[in-house]
Parts: sequence; C-alpha cells; structure tokens
Amino acid sequence: MLIDFHTHIFPPHICAQRERYCARDPWFNALYSNPRAHMASAEDLIAEMNTAGVDASVTFSFGWTDPGLIEESNSYVIEAMQRYPGRIYGMAVLQPLAGARALKELERCAQAGMVGLGELMPHGQGYRLSDIQLLEPFMEIVRYYRLLVLSHCSEPVGHLYPGKGDVSVQDIVAFLTAFPDIRFIAAHWGGGLPFYSLMPEIQRITANVWYDTAATIYLYRDTIFPVVSRLVGADRILFASDYALLRQRRIIKHIQQAGLDEQALELILGKNAQRLLMPYPTAVS
Repeated sequence: MLIDFHTHIFPPHICAQRERYCARDPWFNALYSNPRAHMASAEDLIAEMNTAGVDASVTFSFGWTDPGLIEESNSYVIEAMQRYPGRIYGMAVLQPLAGARALKELERCAQAGMVGLGELMPHGQGYRLSDIQLLEPFMEIVRYYRLLVLSHCSEPVGHLYPGKGDVSVQDIVAFLTAFPDIRFIAAHWGGGLPFYSLMPEIQRITANVWYDTAATIYLYRDTIFPVVSRLVGADRILFASDYALLRQRRIIKHIQQAGLDEQALELILGKNAQRLLMPYPTAVS
C-alpha cells in the first residue's frame, strides 16, 4: 500500500493561465512564475499515481490570498475526490484572515468529505501559526469533524529557495502547545522539529504529530529517514512527494534506498497514512 500524503492540484484553467494568476497573487507568483515550476490537474495526479504505483494521494491546492480563489480551488479538489473515490483525499485550503467566510468554507469542505485543513501557508497569507486567537475557531471545527491539520514548516537554517517561508519551529511549538489534541502533520520534516524531540517539553506536545517527507531531496541527505525513525519512530513519518514539484516514483525510490528495514518502509510508505485516513468513509482498505 502506497499513500502520498502531500500533493498539489489546480483547476486546468489555472494551469493554462498561470501568468494571469501570478499577477493576482504575490505568493503564487513567487512559487510559480518560473515555467519550470510544474503544476498538475487531478487527471495529471492520477496518471502519475498509476505510473508510480501509488494507491492513494492526499491533495490540496494553494494558499491564495483571495478567498474566492481558495473556494474555487477547494471545489475543484472536492470534485476530484468524487471522481476518484478512495484514490484522492482532499484537504481544505483556507485564508484564516477572511474570518467568518473562512470558517464557513471549512464547514463546507468538511461536510463534503475532506479529511483535513491544509496545507496551511501562514507566511504567504499574512498570519503566523502562533496566532492562536485567530486559529482557535478553526480548531473548534477541526475537532468537531475530527479533521487533520497539515502545515508548511520552514527550516531555520540552510539555503533559501522559492516557497521556503518562515514558519519557525517556535511557531510550530506555540501551535502544538495551544492545540495538543489536534492531529498535526508537520510538512517538510517539521522544519527540523524532530531533532528537538529528545527535549521533554517537546515530547509532551508532540503525541499527535506526524512528519511528512515532502521535498526531502532538496533539503536533507537520505540518512534523515533512519535518523528521524530513531528519534520519533517510523510510525510518525509519512511518505510525501510534494507532487507536482517532484515525481512520486523518484521519492519512493529515495525512501527505499535510505537504509530502512522492511517494517519501517511499510509504515512510512503507506500504513501510517492508512491509519490516519481510517476514520473517513472512503478510506482505502
């Protein structure tokens, strides 16, 4: 069982007119103005999954500044879930600064069967993950519908690249301290959070945290897989490609060659994700 926990899709007309949308959204422009930055539709994702042997993917669109674009993109992801049940699982992108409108959108997406809230993009939308008062009403909805939360996380050191952002470990810790009961997926290895897991105060707030491997090839040597497995357990790591940025098959091969034992490989490549998706009606069996 192979499940990719971090992919992006866009409505085809946005893929075809990226220059227009780059002009509308500064953060989208920062990530996608380069024509070599790949974009994908739902059909592209399914074709990629078929090629790579991936059974299911968790997907979401983009953290637009404009709530209207967010709602349009979420609707497209919902339609993709309906077209490909059991293969595509959607998460709701939101602009929390939109207030009541964003809360209503999260309710709509949860009722449509989306499995979570994400990918949160605080750095691109003008808020911080540590803005607890802002995020509290959204977490109430998350609790009610038993949703997952997935957020972009940024490494505090290392090279700069489009999309790195500034979601600091301190921001993540503030969020986890305020919402320790929320099942939280820290994208991109949590910006290095696993390396603090030997600290008792960090252990206390990370019982409901999983780490996705999105964009690993750009960030770390492959020894990060056995190292983090020893630090937090292989049962806390989720295969994630960041498709269409990276091809799924390439990431699977990278994980398979990282020196993990068979049990750890099975957990990371699919079993951990399967357990997280089990509460949802269309979860793979």
